[in-house]
Amino acid sequence: MNAQSETSAARLPAMTDVAKAAAVSHQTVSRVLHGHPNVRPATRERVLAAIEELGYRPNLAARTLVTGRSNAIGLVTLRTTLFGPVATLYAVEQAAWASGYSVSVSSVSSIDRRSLSESVARLVQQAVSGMIIIAPIASSEPALDALPDDIPAVVVEATPDSDVAAVAVDQIAGARIATQHLLDLGHRTVAHISGPPDWTEARRRVEGWRSTLEQAGAEVPAVLVGDWSARSGYDAGCVLAELPEITAVFAANDNTALGLLRAMSERGRSVPEHLSVVGYDDIAEAAFFTPPLTSIRQNFAEMGRRSVELILRQMETGNRSAERIELTPELVLRESTAAPAAA
Repeated sequence: MNAQSETSAARLPAMTDVAKAAAVSHQTVSRVLHGHPNVRPATRERVLAAIEELGYRPNLAARTLVTGRSNAIGLVTLRTTLFGPVATLYAVEQAAWASGYSVSVSSVSSIDRRSLSESVARLVQQAVSGMIIIAPIASSEPALDALPDDIPAVVVEATPDSDVAAVAVDQIAGARIATQHLLDLGHRTVAHISGPPDWTEARRRVEGWRSTLEQAGAEVPAVLVGDWSARSGYDAGCVLAELPEITAVFAANDNTALGLLRAMSERGRSVPEHLSVVGYDDIAEAAFFTPPLTSIRQNFAEMGRRSVELILRQMETGNRSAERIELTPELVLRESTAAPAAA
């Protein structure tokens, strides 16, 4: 009879059984179960071997009764089908599951003080161990300031001056990369179709685009304001099609670029022969646009992983932090950009 059978004959194995079998403390077993980095590899392997031998499974119900917290992370997100927030939601879920945590999601139509407070209250009732908030809207900042101090929290795409721990993509850098690529091809200036002004990403992409043009001594065209949709890209494209002096456009996201490409095609302006276009997000469909779209890729998987790392660190130490992690996006070259045609 093996160790698992002997233990099972009397009762299910407990964490103390694992600790005894691995010759470590129960705190060390807990750290291994939660993926804590401060465990020696040899010790981790010994604990994992004991878990497998004994057939130990954490008793989440008992843990919740004792600690008041479940093995779950709360996730507050905007109720939207937009690519960025949805991709971020999926990435956080995958990273949490990989770390042994489930995710309880609360979707809200806007992240204001009332809706965030209600979401926090619902998630606290579920005894979540910490909260990750996807907050791409600039107006959410006052609500984030009102987060309870006793709950570990991380904000994804928070404003730069947020006092809450945050993970974000460096949107200014992404816009700079896109704009500089077009300038390096020889275009005299670059037009921009932005996202909605209340979105942090949209504001920072405008900032990166404008500062790059100013530093190059290039003309800064008026921003064409969009709403992330292909429709707004199409409408802006109808305006740009009447401006032959504009030979390059940085679109705030790939959906906007898609509408722009349609407007150019209908009006006989070929891409990239007459107009070079760079999008943002590098959605899966970008490679199948006509022409395939040059775009700025955000690493959503890394964003999810780093967000979960931050929340687990707070949960382990019991201390809230204001640490901010910024990830640099990358340019994905395809066939929608080229040097301007000779005059």
